[in-house]
Formats: sequence, C-alpha cells, structure tokens
Amino acid sequence: MPEPEGEPEGAPPPAPHPRPPHRRGAPLDAPAVRRWCALALDALGRAREDIDAINVYPVADGDTGTNLYLTVESAAQAVEAVFAAHETGATVPALPDAVRAMAHGALIGARGNSGTILAQLLRGMAQVLTAPREEAHAAYADGPLLAEALRRAADSAYGAVAHPVEGTVLTVATAAADGAHSAVRAGAADCAAVAR
Repeated sequence: MPEPEGEPEGAPPPAPHPRPPHRRGAPLDAPAVRRWCALALDALGRAREDIDAINVYPVADGDTGTNLYLTVESAAQAVEAVFAAHETGATVPALPDAVRAMAHGALIGARGNSGTILAQLLRGMAQVLTAPREEAHAAYADGPLLAEALRRAADSAYGAVAHPVEGTVLTVATAAADGAHSAVRAGAADCAAVAR
C-alpha cells in the first residue's frame, strides 16, 4: 500500500511559528513575553518592600512596590490565560496575542500611579508589537522592533501623565529607549543585544 503524501508517520509536527533566521539571541515571541512576566513578577515580589520603603514621589505613601507587583500580576495572569486557551492545540499564541493580553491585563489590574504608568508603558509597546507586519515575521520581534516598541512605550507613558516630572520612571523609560536605539545604530539586531 503506498504511503500517503505529507508528513511521514512519527515525524515531528512543523513549528507553529517561524523563528528568525540567523539571529544570535532568542527572539521576542509569545513564550518570551510569558517568561518576562514570570521573571518580573518574581523580581517585584522580592523587591516590593524595598521599593515601598523608598517611595517618595508623588506621594510618600509607601505602596509603589506593591502597586507594581499587583499590576504585573494582573498582566501575567492575562498572558497565562492566552496560553491556557492554546493548550488544546499544537500551537503557542502569537506574539501579538500575548502582548495584547499583557497590556490589557496591566491596564485592568493597574494600581496607583506607578501601576498606571507601567500599564501605559506596556500599552505603548503593544501598539508597536501588535501592528500588522509581514506574515513571516509576525511571530516574533527583532532588536530594531523592540527599540521602536520601547520608544513608543516611553512616549505613551509621558503622554498619559498630566505633569511629567524628570527623575522618575518616565526618565528611566526614555533612557531605556535611547539606549535601545543606540544599540540598533551600533549594529545590534537581536533583542538581547538591544535590551542590554
């Protein structure tokens, strides 16, 4: 009996999303967004009391670390929900799905000024990372796209604050975007190099 055409029996299923060709670092894809949420939540869980203790602006109410933690927790839960919806299939979520969920989760769960600003940062990134792109590259982001997303994030957060003040997380976001763009101009192509 002739073999049916297609994949031979026992062959691994095709990859659900193409990986970027010849990139040194791991791409920014949906699993990377999931890992970032988990790592950010863990780091904030360890540092929240220290951040609460140094909270002095705009109100010395000692809750910035807690507010950031709760905001990221909501974002992480939203990303996990997207992954849970894909568990029955053989694919992982696409980058736009994960980033959109992260930004929406942060917005819904934002606590205090710091959480609201973080939600705006994630919203700005999502605007870039969810924009329509060439189908072959829609599953991941490279370094230049990450730099663009960081710039939009900083601009979005600044635009959301009625009276932006330097020396705050807004300044840090701008410095991160500037550093990412400098890395791209110096030839960095992968997300890890741009993020450094």
